[in-house]
Amino acid sequence: MKNILIALLVIAVIGFGVYAYNKNPSDVASNNLNNATSTYQVKDDTKKPIVKGNVPVENKSETVIGKSVGDNNITAYHYGEGTTTEILFVGGIHGGYEWNTVLVAYQLMDYLKANPSIIPKNIKVTVIPVLNPDGLNKVVGSTGRFAPADVSSSQETVISGRFNGNTVDLNRNFDCDWKATAKWQTKTVSGGSKAFSEPESLAIKNYVELNKPTAVVVWYSSAGGVFASSCHNGVSAETGSIMKAFAKASGYPSSQSFDFYATTGDMVNWLAKNSIPAISVLLTNHTDTEWNKNKAGVDALLKYYAK
Repeated sequence: MKNILIALLVIAVIGFGVYAYNKNPSDVASNNLNNATSTYQVKDDTKKPIVKGNVPVENKSETVIGKSVGDNNITAYHYGEGTTTEILFVGGIHGGYEWNTVLVAYQLMDYLKANPSIIPKNIKVTVIPVLNPDGLNKVVGSTGRFAPADVSSSQETVISGRFNGNTVDLNRNFDCDWKATAKWQTKTVSGGSKAFSEPESLAIKNYVELNKPTAVVVWYSSAGGVFASSCHNGVSAETGSIMKAFAKASGYPSSQSFDFYATTGDMVNWLAKNSIPAISVLLTNHTDTEWNKNKAGVDALLKYYAK
């Protein structure tokens, strides 16, 4: 009897071992996964962005460089993948008074977005379409994109749009021959309480000093020409070269200086003072963008700086 009980016990042990051995391994894995759901997640790269730490890695296409007096964003838009050469284009420094300079900047943005391959690999193009959003808003009722039909019919309103929220002419607020009392044609205008007293001019100053663009183009109206920059240090060879390149391609006449009347606190002259090649492109009137001419000038600069 004792031998029979021992035999039955041995058979039971062997049977359990065979069952465990033949159990489906996937069932074991499934049980292990279910028991570990709090610490393990399946990686799905097709649905989740690649991350570095906790921050998504993505191409940054725009930067808010500052705020206006009226707390409106001043935004820089970036195109191209270049890291060695940045060409900066600026519109709307005189807000709604020179609203066509804003529209030509937006046309450039649309052109670059639709034709990314035209930007050489070494170049990044940055466009600040509206440096004076408060002044633009006075005239068109918007701080961003608008249509010519939105422009106020009141000439007094249009003129007031030249200035920022503190009634300062931003193109008289930079540190080259700055004066608190400045001139615009025959009119007396405010240059601010000191150079860079205004948040808009300070925003572009900070951006330029941080990013050190290779060249800068600023749109104004109206005179119809391309003008070099200098601040008692002569026109640099590089400034002269990009002035000639833009003028030749666009068909605008070129000039070594803007001498229709004396200007103080001028933006491009401040850039020259800081050894940054810069040109002023003045549209022929206050309504047309002359896109074909400016497109040709932009293409010429892209070709000039291509490597």
